[in-house]
Amino acid sequence: MTEKLFTPLTVGALTLPNRIVMAPLTRNRAKPEGDVPHALNVEYYAQRATAGLIITEATQISPEGKGYIQTPGIYSPEQVAGWKLITDAVHAKGGRIVLQLWHVGRVSHTSLQPNGQPPVAPSAITAATKVFTPSGFADASPPRALETSEVKRIVEDYRKAAENAKAAGFDGIELHGANGYLIDQFLRDGSNKRTDEYGGPIENRTRFLTEVLAALTSVWSANRIGVRFSPFSGFGDMSDSDPMTTFAAAIAKADSFGLAYLHLVEGETGGSRELPAGADIAALRKLFRGAYLANNGYDRASAIRAVETGAADLIAFGRPFIANPDLVARLERNEPLNEPQPATFYGGGAEGYTDYPALAA
Repeated sequence: MTEKLFTPLTVGALTLPNRIVMAPLTRNRAKPEGDVPHALNVEYYAQRATAGLIITEATQISPEGKGYIQTPGIYSPEQVAGWKLITDAVHAKGGRIVLQLWHVGRVSHTSLQPNGQPPVAPSAITAATKVFTPSGFADASPPRALETSEVKRIVEDYRKAAENAKAAGFDGIELHGANGYLIDQFLRDGSNKRTDEYGGPIENRTRFLTEVLAALTSVWSANRIGVRFSPFSGFGDMSDSDPMTTFAAAIAKADSFGLAYLHLVEGETGGSRELPAGADIAALRKLFRGAYLANNGYDRASAIRAVETGAADLIAFGRPFIANPDLVARLERNEPLNEPQPATFYGGGAEGYTDYPALAA
């Protein structure tokens, strides 16, 4: 009998041939000039088109939204054209692909910002984290707090990025609200000390999220939009005094738009699945009516078990997809997996990017 993990599922407007999702994976291989996707990226994504769904690497919505070198954008005509080559290639192989929209907020460096300006954030609190600059890894720069009047400008940047994603031929979009970036920074009281309409009570701290989702759903049908959160992760120097209450409110806001799926990092981003006292993934999942995409450290056995028991509808795989372009076939046949090469995760060329062998090879 075929395990449920390998069977089709309708997620919003998309019909997926299996429930194995390629997680968003920053690889730092866009063109250095203009952060434009190019032929090497086309090959990489097309190799992985058998995924039930590909979620692209995080993609900055504006020059200000950039926090690492050679990450792609979705704000210039050249970037849209580069992404169109990728979506065409994935579709030609029968795949489905959505673009993850990203603004890093305070997780950036002046060397990456337009005119060397400080990064922007809800509050002027420097993130104790590293960013990837032209000179190597460096401490994040001190940010400046956004003026209340500026927030609407960033919401508009998200809307324009959503329009560009549609022009680039994507099947949908995912809003990156996780891992210590701008949406996450507004949600959590450790990084948001504002006293205006975007800070203080949880209703205020979810306002930016709500305004961005309203902008995205003005461009795309809600059934082609997902959202990602990492409620219990400290990645990016994040904290919150009551994450269950904070993210219950955020998920309820997302649910009110009728989105296609909820994507949660279960535990520490890229690390332990252990949850803090009082954390309850199942309770959060119940607040959302769409599909649930689980992420963090799943292997074949745990993914099959989660889908069979109804703990998740879909499972996101990250590092296994880096090293196994044919991951779906390997998991379905229970074949050995290639081991990823961490030294080539970030930056470089084809090595460790498009040269991992498939089963047929």
